[in-house]
Amino acid sequence: MTGTCAAGARVGARAFAWRGAAALAALAVSMTLPQPAHSADTAGGASGAEAPIAPAEKLLFLTPHLHGVASQTELDYALVVSAPPDKQTDRVRVLVASADNAKSDASVSDASGKVRLPENLPCNPVILYFLERDIAEMEQATGGQRRYFQQRVRLALAASPPITDATVQLDGKTVKARKIVIQPYLHDPNAQRFPKFTSKRYTFVLADGVPGGVSLLRTDVPGDNDDFAHPLKTASLSYEGSLRKLQPPANGTKSPSPKPDNAPRASR
Repeated sequence: MTGTCAAGARVGARAFAWRGAAALAALAVSMTLPQPAHSADTAGGASGAEAPIAPAEKLLFLTPHLHGVASQTELDYALVVSAPPDKQTDRVRVLVASADNAKSDASVSDASGKVRLPENLPCNPVILYFLERDIAEMEQATGGQRRYFQQRVRLALAASPPITDATVQLDGKTVKARKIVIQPYLHDPNAQRFPKFTSKRYTFVLADGVPGGVSLLRTDVPGDNDDFAHPLKTASLSYEGSLRKLQPPANGTKSPSPKPDNAPRASR
């Protein structure tokens, strides 16, 4: 893995402080609470009472997406970053160690190895991986501060964006899904500092019928005059399939190579 994908792969060293951490405090997750979302112009740090957790936040961060996934199951995702004429790819893996992720011990790895992310979370950690990676790239591309971009995305999700019905293809079948679309920088008072990202769009597609709950995560930076048909850059992470791994033997002897099971795979 080279170029853009390589630059974004090592993003897990710092925990991603997404809103909703208060609800996870009992799970000993140490995160920074954001400011209330009553005003998008307060991304730099407003004060006041904490607003209720929005449905979009609950769907992304507080939903047990890995419920129903067997122990020692690997969920595979294709990461594609396109900035014409360049295109980079990687495979991202989520290892669900305990059945249903009951122990909140699912881990994420990519070509760089295991990625450090917050632990004890109910959601599929690939969501945090994708957002961590995006924030690191925004920081690098603009020279802005990481926390500022985190807050813009948090505020956009806390503003209760619509959750619309959608469908995805899985194993040749149509599966019901839910979609969230946000543009965190569209009305950003500081957008003049990074004008080409003002209309950047984030799309989240989640489906209960897809193992791990995540079908597609995507960002689009449009071309001139907000031309999303010819974007300057896109980054997408899409579900590919799952692999059931063998339990490690008690005596420490080497296990046979795992074989793919009959788990559903996403249609291309």
